[in-house]
Amino acid sequence: MSSRVGELLVRAGLITSEQLTKAVEAQSTGGGSIPSHLVKFGFLTEQDFVETLSKQYAVPIIELEDCTIDASVTELIPHNLATKHGLIPVVKKDNTLTVAMSDPSNITALNDIKFITGLDIQVVLAPESQIKTKQEKIYEDTVSYDSIIDGMASDSLEVVDVNDEVDINELEKATEDAPVVKLVNAILSDAIKKGSSDIHLEPYEKIFRVRFRIDGVLYEIMKPPPKLKNAITSRLKIMADLDIAERRLPQDGRIKLKLGSGKEMDFRVNVLPTLFGEKVVLRLLDKSNLQLDMEKLGFFPDQLAHFKTAISKPHGMILVTGPTGSGKTTTLYSALAELNKLTTNICTAEDPVEFNLSGINQAQMHDDIGFNFASALRAFLRQDPDVIMVGEIRDYETAEIAIKASLTGHLVLSTVHTNDAPATISRLLNMGVEPFLVASSINLIVAQRLARRVCANCAEEAKLNPEILVNIGIPPTEAMHIKTMVGRGCEQCSGTGYKGRVALYEVMPMFEEIREFVLNGSSTTELKRESMRLGMMTLRASGLLRLREGTTTVEEVLRVTAAD
Repeated sequence: MSSRVGELLVRAGLITSEQLTKAVEAQSTGGGSIPSHLVKFGFLTEQDFVETLSKQYAVPIIELEDCTIDASVTELIPHNLATKHGLIPVVKKDNTLTVAMSDPSNITALNDIKFITGLDIQVVLAPESQIKTKQEKIYEDTVSYDSIIDGMASDSLEVVDVNDEVDINELEKATEDAPVVKLVNAILSDAIKKGSSDIHLEPYEKIFRVRFRIDGVLYEIMKPPPKLKNAITSRLKIMADLDIAERRLPQDGRIKLKLGSGKEMDFRVNVLPTLFGEKVVLRLLDKSNLQLDMEKLGFFPDQLAHFKTAISKPHGMILVTGPTGSGKTTTLYSALAELNKLTTNICTAEDPVEFNLSGINQAQMHDDIGFNFASALRAFLRQDPDVIMVGEIRDYETAEIAIKASLTGHLVLSTVHTNDAPATISRLLNMGVEPFLVASSINLIVAQRLARRVCANCAEEAKLNPEILVNIGIPPTEAMHIKTMVGRGCEQCSGTGYKGRVALYEVMPMFEEIREFVLNGSSTTELKRESMRLGMMTLRASGLLRLREGTTTVEEVLRVTAAD
C-alpha cells in the first residue's frame, strides 16, 4: 500500500493520522497490508476503503464472490506474482485483460502484468479479503507445491546417482526432512482434492515429474527438482512399509491416510525400477466413492435387466472385460453387494484386494509363495461357497477350475482382458478351454469403458458438421438434427470441459443361438453380428446414446470405443 493511498484515507476523514501510523507500525513488524491492519483494528471497513478508492481513481468495483473465472485466464498470471501484488485476473476479451486489485495505485504491479501477458490491462477494484479467498480457490493446484519447494534450501539434499551405493541412514534422514514430508503430503492431499484415480511420479534423465490421472486422462501437475526424487520415493516407500534399500526389484505396498474429516483413504503403491530411478504409481482407493448400487452404474434398462437375470441364477459364469481402469472391479463389487445376504457364502480371490467388503470372504493373492488364482479357487471349493469371484482369468488352469466350479452349482464372477464381449469367447478358446465347456458355463459377458462426462457447469451446444456424426455411426437423417454438447472449460472442471465419467456397457447374454455359434466354432465377427441381431447394444452404440443425451462428446466416444 502506497503512502499516497494512506494519506488519501486521512484526507477523506475515514481514519486519523495516528491510526495510519499504528497500521504502518503493525505492517513493519507483522507484514500484511496497511488496509488489512486498519480493518483488523476496527479503524475502517473494507467497503468504505474500496468505495473511497473507486471515487478517487474512477475505477469500478467488482463482486468477486459471484464471479466465475475461466482457467485459461488464471494461467495468464503466475500464482506467485498474483500473491505478491494482491491481484487476480478476471476476464480476457480480445487484447484486454481485466484484473481485480485492492490498490489501483500500484503502478509496478500493472507494469509487471503488462510485461508478462503482453496485453492491455483494465483495472477493477475488489476488497483484499475477496481477492485472497479467490486466489486460494483458483490457484489451489499450485499453492502447496510452489511454497514448499521455494522453502527448500538448495543444499538440503544431495543427488544420489541411480548406480551409486545408497547410504540408508542418509536416505532415512532425508525422508524425515520437513519439506520432503510436506511435499509428499501435499501431493497426496491434492490428488484427493482433484478426484484423481492415480498418481505417477516419474524420473527421467534430467527431469522428475508428477502426473495425476483425472477422469481417465493424465495431466502433468508439477516438476519437483530432480535431486528430490530419491527422498520423495523413499518417503513413499516408508509410508507404504516397503524396503527403501531395495532399488532393483518392483515392490507393492499400501498407504492408509486419515483425513481431517475422519474419512480414510487408501493408496495402493507400486514401485518399478526404471533407467533413471524408481517410478512410483499410487492408485487411490476411496471407499466412500465406491458405487455399489447397480441402478446407478450406468447400465441402460435392457442391459441392467440382463445383468440382474444373470447374477440371480444359482450357477454359471459372469465375465467382465475391459482395459485397466475401466471400472470392472466396481461392476463386480456391485454384483457382490446385490448377492451379499446372510444365507449366501461369498469368497473372492483378488490381486490386490481393493476394498474391504463386510460379509464377504476376501483373499489376497501372493504369487511369490504359490498362492495364486488357481490355488485359491481349489481352496474355495472346499469352503462350501455359493458365489466365487476370481480377480482375473489369465491362464488355462484358472479358466478350467472356474468353469468346472460354475458347472457344479456355483456362481462364478471374473474378469478377462479382451476388447469386447464376443472376443472373450475366442480368448477362452485360445487358452485351450473346450467349446462345449465355454458354451455351457457362461451366463453373460459384459464389456465396459469409461468416457468423460461433459462438465454440467460450462456445457454448451457443440457446432458439429453432420458428416462427423455420420462417420461415427449416426444415421444421416438424424445427424442433421441431433443436438450434441461440449464443455467450454471453467473453474469447476479446471478448463478441461469434462467433470466425472460415465460407463459405457456392452452386455452379451448367452442366448441359445450364441451357444450354437460357439459349438460350431464361429469367429468373433460372426458372434458379434449374431449378438447384435439378437439385440446386443455394442460399446459404440452405448457411446452414441450417451452422445445423444449430451452426457459425453464425439471425441470421447472415438477415444474409448471402436467402430462396429
